[in-house]
Amino acid sequence: MGKGGRHAYAAVSLLAAGALVLTGCSEGGSEGTGDKNKQDQENAQRQQAGIEFGDEKASTGPAAEVAGAKPGGTITVMQRDSFAHLDPGQIYVSDEMALSQLIHRGLTGYKATSDDGKEHEVVGDLATDSGTTEDGGKTWKYTLKDGIKWADGSPITAKDVRHTFERLFAPFISNGPTFIQQWLADTPGTAYRKLLKDGPYKGKHLPDSIIETPDDKTILFKFKTAKPDLPYALAMAGYSIVSEENDTKQKYDKEPMTAGPYKIEEFKSGKSMKLVKNTNWDPKTDPIRHQYVDTFNFQFNKQYEDSTKAILDDSGANATAISFSNQVDAGNLSKVLRDKSLDKRRVSGYQPYVGQINVNLSHKEMQDKTVREAIAYALPITPFVRAYGGNDAMEVAGGLISPTVTGYDPSFDPFGKKKKPAGDPEKAKALLEKAGKTGLKLTFGYINTPEGQQYSTAMAAGLEKAGFDVQRQEIPAETYYDQISKVDNNFDIYHTAWGADWPSASTVIPPLYDGRQIQDGAANYSHIDDPKVNADIDKASTITDPVKAAEAWNAINEYIVKDVVSNIPTAYYKQTQIAGSKIGGLVYDDVIGGVDPRRLFVK
Repeated sequence: MGKGGRHAYAAVSLLAAGALVLTGCSEGGSEGTGDKNKQDQENAQRQQAGIEFGDEKASTGPAAEVAGAKPGGTITVMQRDSFAHLDPGQIYVSDEMALSQLIHRGLTGYKATSDDGKEHEVVGDLATDSGTTEDGGKTWKYTLKDGIKWADGSPITAKDVRHTFERLFAPFISNGPTFIQQWLADTPGTAYRKLLKDGPYKGKHLPDSIIETPDDKTILFKFKTAKPDLPYALAMAGYSIVSEENDTKQKYDKEPMTAGPYKIEEFKSGKSMKLVKNTNWDPKTDPIRHQYVDTFNFQFNKQYEDSTKAILDDSGANATAISFSNQVDAGNLSKVLRDKSLDKRRVSGYQPYVGQINVNLSHKEMQDKTVREAIAYALPITPFVRAYGGNDAMEVAGGLISPTVTGYDPSFDPFGKKKKPAGDPEKAKALLEKAGKTGLKLTFGYINTPEGQQYSTAMAAGLEKAGFDVQRQEIPAETYYDQISKVDNNFDIYHTAWGADWPSASTVIPPLYDGRQIQDGAANYSHIDDPKVNADIDKASTITDPVKAAEAWNAINEYIVKDVVSNIPTAYYKQTQIAGSKIGGLVYDDVIGGVDPRRLFVK
């Protein structure tokens, strides 16, 4: 999942641009800490497990009823960031992925098979099942369900599906996932665009030998090598289906045609959004979602502290308030976790995100490895963890693979961050002197939120102790990832977070560290283009044994952190969220990495 987090499994691979998300900082009261740490570990290990593919029966709607649910009412959703992208092809950030659960649909999706958000199955969403293959994954067949419609009442057909995947090759689509495009083109990196340079907009199409739609109901994906993970990939928000008739290209990003249980009645970017029921959504076709709530009213620019205080207030409209992405702020986190009266209004979980400071290798001064090592040793992690709530919110990271992903090694910590989370300025200072770069200017791009201001100020101070001249430069939260994902950006270092798109490091290492992925909007934020990394990615991608594959991906992770030093791990994320007392159906969903908006209702 994704960015800052991009997220896991349904990027849901995910996410967190919203959430830019052990130290010596105390969190007030250690009661129950041992049990909580054990629970965190079990939570992380559970998410390493694969998720099974469902058949036609499992893919049949309607979704199982939520206990006690009733229709009606309005829910207020308090969000820190507005939505930069609504076009599925541009969605790869966790807050937008959460929204997409209500408005978009794909060929497949993740169905919760337990009421606690811990068990899931990949099922057919618009398709009749999760997909069938008779040749080990080279050819996949999907059949569309009867009665599926767009919000305007027109039918969803195989032409829409073909158009959805062809438009992903167009130049203006640059922020979403690229797995399936690369698989169809049988090439890594950005070279996939050559397959259909302008997308379908100049009359050209992908040949039937790659994607075939013999009738209005049938779609055939044809790959040169087996792609057994296709049902996972198709479940990502970034591969939700787009209406061919209503495709307005770049404008679609603000006014998309929707197919989920809700449609957008009004969107004032940076201010508010209103979702109302889509009367052309048929629950009989949907095994995943519900449509209990009449209206979702989104309010943007609500910082973590703002939304936490409002929801804790629990009076008037605050009793039916929630946030899909905002976590409990650092100042209230310890209190919220230990207040028994909030047990039914609080959910917590281990997210798949790994935070990291990216060193911009496109800048000449950053190409000196000794300078990068100095940054790595000097960088204090304590301020970052403290800004989000300390041990209850995060765990200091040693590597780039999350505890929720197979292959995670808790002992890997080449720069000693777990032992010295405040950094090692003396060692860093010696390295900087060795490089002859004492006083080197570092432009630190940071997200302009209270948390970003707090951690960047303290991190900058730690770097300055080592002899760097740090210039902090704020970046608006709504466009943070858009700005740092530009190849020619002005920043030397900046923080991001990424979560696996499904429980495999194959959805972490290639998107972030393959030098052939470098392009505006792509997730290779450090612009690393290392021949060994690229070659090792190609080798690891061919390994079918999951244990050996995990070992290969972890070896690449260790080489990047220890030998390339382009990405400095900061923390593994956890998340605690709260809701008003009149919110029903509250569950933390492992796949979404937060509150499951599909099952909410007003009591």
